[in-house]
Amino acid sequence: MKQILFILILLIGLPVFGQNCKCDSIGSLRIDRHLMQYADEAINQAIADKEIPGAVLAVVHQNSMVYLKAYGNKDIYPDTVPMRTNTIFDLASLTKSVSTATSVMILVERGKIRLNDPVSMYIPEFNDEIQIIHLLTHTSGLPPYAPVELLEKKLAENPNVLIQHIASVKRNVKPGEEFKYSCLNFITLQHIIEKVSNQSLRKFANENIFKVLGMRNTDYLPEEIKLKQVAPTEKQPDNQVLLGKVHDPLARVLKQGISGNAGLFSDARDLAQFAAMLLNNGTLFGRRVLSPLTVKVMTTVPSGFSAFGRTLGWDMYSSYASNQGDLLGPNTYGHTGYTGTSMIIDPDHKIAVILLTNRVHPDDKGSVARLRAVVANAVVGAVRM
Repeated sequence: MKQILFILILLIGLPVFGQNCKCDSIGSLRIDRHLMQYADEAINQAIADKEIPGAVLAVVHQNSMVYLKAYGNKDIYPDTVPMRTNTIFDLASLTKSVSTATSVMILVERGKIRLNDPVSMYIPEFNDEIQIIHLLTHTSGLPPYAPVELLEKKLAENPNVLIQHIASVKRNVKPGEEFKYSCLNFITLQHIIEKVSNQSLRKFANENIFKVLGMRNTDYLPEEIKLKQVAPTEKQPDNQVLLGKVHDPLARVLKQGISGNAGLFSDARDLAQFAAMLLNNGTLFGRRVLSPLTVKVMTTVPSGFSAFGRTLGWDMYSSYASNQGDLLGPNTYGHTGYTGTSMIIDPDHKIAVILLTNRVHPDDKGSVARLRAVVANAVVGAVRM
């Protein structure tokens, strides 16, 4: 019966996540549309100040999407194209949380890997002291990034050049001693996922997360038929903008668009469904992605890591957590993406705020650091508990 209900939901859409809904606010008993004008004003001011070309805002309360609105334009170069609520964005580092970390936790609860497993169990070239938990919490000691141009020159001769570089790169601190945000941590996790599952990260995440939740606009390497929905990012030296190709150079150049650190594309509705799944202890529409205990562990700072403020793939109170604003609860977690994307989840008050922008279009010069916090505050002020 549950399977039949899930299929019907995907075909016709619930009022909550329906694909054809054009209204700005859904479930008006749970949010004050009048007070949401302050979030609208903040976003529209950022557009007027040319910090972003446009945005999509979604708010989830309990298991319902209570607000969904598009602002400004998705394209401003070479032509102007209005933003729509079904615009697909390059999520950048939100990939780490939505795809990679969630895939890791699925494998943990299936008994395939342990958080304290040394990475060398799966990649023999690695330092024995680095464990999977260090990768998830950015406490491995790995540097933030890798020399893309240098490694690209070696890629044709050695397809494994990137992971070999990560395994052998100099580390200035021991694992567990310092928080240092690094894309290399999640590229390493990708290799572990693929080795253990015998599937690409793309296939594993699609089968075990996105298809389960009916996230129809979420994938790496968007299909050509969906490119009209995709928000472009940065203008390149040839004056062409990146469209449907991940902005992050490591993911685009060295990982062909499928990477543990970046590369996922999605829209606000799909991410709302993902957030609702976490708010509902790992289950949505009767379909389970994670167990309730796994969700709790994944979204809590591990014992011994309290100084760093990072959970297993999410950020609670590190220096990167300014997107949470000032009014959400102490157990709030979230993540941001370099292209201008953000997701914030407050499990105590059952609220999620998803703000998607393509701030790097057409040039990488806008900032959404303050906007994310201001919008979060305005949303909290409008939610009726």
